[in-house]
Amino acid sequence: MTDHSQINLQSQSTLVATNTRPAAQSPAESRELALIAAAAAADRKAADMIVLGVAEVSFLADYFVLVTGYSKAQVRAISQSIEDQVEEQLNRLPIRTEGQAEGSWVLKDYGDVMVHIMMPKEREYYNLEAFWGHARRVDLPDNIENPPRELEE
Repeated sequence: MTDHSQINLQSQSTLVATNTRPAAQSPAESRELALIAAAAAADRKAADMIVLGVAEVSFLADYFVLVTGYSKAQVRAISQSIEDQVEEQLNRLPIRTEGQAEGSWVLKDYGDVMVHIMMPKEREYYNLEAFWGHARRVDLPDNIENPPRELEE
């Protein structure tokens, strides 16, 4: 006798991974988006902002933007500020946003740029800047305030 659930499972379609990145942006446009995100985060008092050029070491994106917020409300405010500024200046919305409800780590995926907005514990635990330490660091313009992260005792 055949198990009915096995038949149903075998008849399910196969998931095929596809690239969800939008049509390729120019390197200058990707860099501009990353710097707009950093400036928008700074407007909401984010700290320890790092922009990494990951195009040469990853197919995930061209740039990662890493920032710290000190409360769930601040993390959400930083996320909203980034979305508003990128939409206003570049007419782009993220492909997806993850973690907005929880507010301890929000990921905004623009395809060519991924923005990670984290609270200090998540930032320290996952240590993405060390994981992607072989990526090129992008200097932030002097007009973007970038205080260091406050480490918890």
